[in-house]
Amino acid sequence: MRVVVAGATGLIGSRTVARLRDHGVEAVPVSRAAGVDVSTGQGLDQALRAAEVVVDVTDAPSRRQETSTAFFTTAAGNLLKAAAAAGVEHYVALSVVGADRVGSGYFRAKAAQEDLVRHTTVPYSVVRATPFHDSVAAAVAAGTRPDGVHVPPLLLRPVSTDDVAAAVAHVAVGLPRFGVLEIAGPEELRFEDVTAELLTSLGRPGPVIADAQAPFFGAVLQERALLPGPAAHVGHHTFSQWLRNR
Repeated sequence: MRVVVAGATGLIGSRTVARLRDHGVEAVPVSRAAGVDVSTGQGLDQALRAAEVVVDVTDAPSRRQETSTAFFTTAAGNLLKAAAAAGVEHYVALSVVGADRVGSGYFRAKAAQEDLVRHTTVPYSVVRATPFHDSVAAAVAAGTRPDGVHVPPLLLRPVSTDDVAAAVAHVAVGLPRFGVLEIAGPEELRFEDVTAELLTSLGRPGPVIADAQAPFFGAVLQERALLPGPAAHVGHHTFSQWLRNR
């Protein structure tokens, strides 16, 4: 099996390539460094030649809705067109839990990407992940203000990038789902508690303020907006383990 991975140099992409190789398949990483640009389509036809599966784990350069929507729709459009021309048998796209119900910010951009994937002629699977441990840390940094760290009062199931990559690779070597698999972390936690634990690990404990207007990935969210459904695949790595190993 020949699997082409778009976004292979990113946080999830490099791990996905490694997991695919663990499955014994030929994993072909594509990136700008290799002369392939998903935003322009440059090099895609050649890169996808003889590919049976395409894995799209690309990410936008910004969490702003306009920028991320433009990136995902352009990149997915180019990848899907090249995949159809190459006779690809399975297209796997990484998305986020909440893309189907949060109508703003980065989530709307991922919803637009998913819509393109669902309406392609190429058999497909979508893997939706809950927030990565690294993404939670980035949101904490973004919410830091003079009076403390402002975070939305959310319930989270933060997931490790290793668990996400393993789920994407597993889906890629299987049959197309023509639907969605969710992947989540093993614990349900409050964002305020996760933030306090992170700050303590950094040696700078301080006020954590649950702020209902604080955005997450550009969207103001309801408490349970980022929780997966009951059929979600559950990863193994906890947030505390990630803190100890980072």
